[in-house]
Amino acid sequence: MGMLWTIDTASDEPLFAQIAARVRAAVSAGELREGDRLPPARTLADSLDVNVHTVLHAYQDLRDEGLVDLRRGRGAVVRAHPEYVALAAPLAALVDAARRAGVSPATTASLLHAAFAQPTPED
Repeated sequence: MGMLWTIDTASDEPLFAQIAARVRAAVSAGELREGDRLPPARTLADSLDVNVHTVLHAYQDLRDEGLVDLRRGRGAVVRAHPEYVALAAPLAALVDAARRAGVSPATTASLLHAAFAQPTPED
């Protein structure tokens, strides 16, 4: 995978969560597809200058979500998730609208989280 991985050590968001978010974003953007392997945990940890357990925590969270399979000897492999790709355009529109309105990423995330907490018509 040739993408540049970065994290913000000054952010309030935990490092493992930032790593997991980068993977989700790459899947959503189609940069990572089913069957693609994520970088080995030690390699990614070294490149980001973080503890290998931080990367493993991110990979385990992604496994728990069903986004990746973790297999000894094969590493972390992306599973099929077409719904992530389907959300790319609506999420980009939401981010664009939030930026134009001057709403911060943290506030946008809070608003999105609150929207998920609302009952759906099926509830």
